[in-house]
Amino acid sequence: MAYVGFVGLGVMGQPMALNLTRAGTPLVVWNRTAGRCEPLRAAGAEVAASPAEVFDRAGTVILMLADEAAIDAVLGRGGPDFAARVAGHLVVHMGTTSAEYSGGLQDDIRAAGGRYVEAPVSGSRVPAERGELVGMLAGDDDTVAAVRPLLAPMCRKTFVCGTVPGASLMKFSVNLFLITQVTGLAEAFHFAGRHGLDQRLLRDVLDAGPMASAVSRVKAPKLLDRDFTVQAAAADVLKNNRLIAEAARKAGAASPLLDVCHALYGETVDQGHGGADMVAVLRALEARTEGTAPRR
Repeated sequence: MAYVGFVGLGVMGQPMALNLTRAGTPLVVWNRTAGRCEPLRAAGAEVAASPAEVFDRAGTVILMLADEAAIDAVLGRGGPDFAARVAGHLVVHMGTTSAEYSGGLQDDIRAAGGRYVEAPVSGSRVPAERGELVGMLAGDDDTVAAVRPLLAPMCRKTFVCGTVPGASLMKFSVNLFLITQVTGLAEAFHFAGRHGLDQRLLRDVLDAGPMASAVSRVKAPKLLDRDFTVQAAAADVLKNNRLIAEAARKAGAASPLLDVCHALYGETVDQGHGGADMVAVLRALEARTEGTAPRR
């Protein structure tokens, strides 16, 4: 039985790995916080004692990790264990990092005798739970073709985006729209509230009109109920915003809407709402209106 490895069982990674297990993929998993592994164990996955054990047991390893430092730590990158760990393995990077980092990681894995695909996803916790993420893949044609079927239990659709870092840049393009869309939705609810309008009626009007989307239909009820339970954390949105802004600067691309959102999500995190859902940007808008926004 050929195991697939999965490392990183956070808000997104855990439901993604569960969908793989439930689809019959023989999975061996590891997470820094061991308790996050228990639902996977209960679903039939094997739990490794270390990242090294995952690579020992699985030829293909999926990484769904928070940042570049976490990836480097899991791979042993920069140390004596890296080459032995990735040689002969296919590493599938599904998190969000800078395009430059992904390109450098590909070079290092190839030099050590491994293969690499970047495969970031669009969607938050609920689509992850439902197996309805949208995957973007980049890498060598044959390697991408090998990985694409593996993603089927996690993604309702996948798109090939050329060579690395094409998938990362496509994810940034998608997230730019998402961030500005949700921020605009939060501002609309804030505006309506300040005018004494019935925000439930606003939700209904939006649902009935041409601006309705899967995103608005999830996020509008959260804004209405001031439900900040995390689906996509504000701190993660701020990280994504920073990465997109850096990529825009490197390309000489203007991004005025993104830059305003960057400031607002920075204020949201500074207020202590980094672990709340991204709709908590409403808090930053309220603080600006009330003149209590923290200075960065």
